[in-house]
Amino acid sequence: MRSNSRVYRSLRYHVGSSAIALPIRAPGATRTANYMRYRDRDPASPADASDLKGLRGWRRVIRAGGYSWAGLRAAYAGEAAFRQLLLLNAVLVLLALRLDFTGVERALLFAVSMLSLVVELLNSAIEAAMDRISLDLHPLAGRAKDMGSAAQSVALLMILGVWLLLLLDRK
Repeated sequence: MRSNSRVYRSLRYHVGSSAIALPIRAPGATRTANYMRYRDRDPASPADASDLKGLRGWRRVIRAGGYSWAGLRAAYAGEAAFRQLLLLNAVLVLLALRLDFTGVERALLFAVSMLSLVVELLNSAIEAAMDRISLDLHPLAGRAKDMGSAAQSVALLMILGVWLLLLLDRK
């Protein structure tokens, strides 16, 4: 690797006793110039993740929708907390539709319910990524998982707070 190149640099990750060089784009370098330089080194590898995408337009959107649906199915199948939140939020949304709330209040109740599902999906993704990296106990992995759990707790407290404020305002 040439360290004085303006277009191509690499990060070296040390895994065990071996080092892996990953290409990164130098500041101000064009994707084409970076790719051409890297392609000459290893023709089987793309320069970055955008070279792997390939699809454009509606086909890409449809493919992304399929990945999203697969993620929702995986969360439902593998995460009890996601199923519990889905049930809780279904009850809360139905209750919001049944009670005498304005349209803006209903939108707010729906938004905080959906936010808790988003946070749970992100929390599950963080946990899956940490487990993929290593099942060994590591302080940073534990901290990442704890922060994801804390984010979910804050989202649930936000649901409780919004519901309490709107219900107490009714009296």
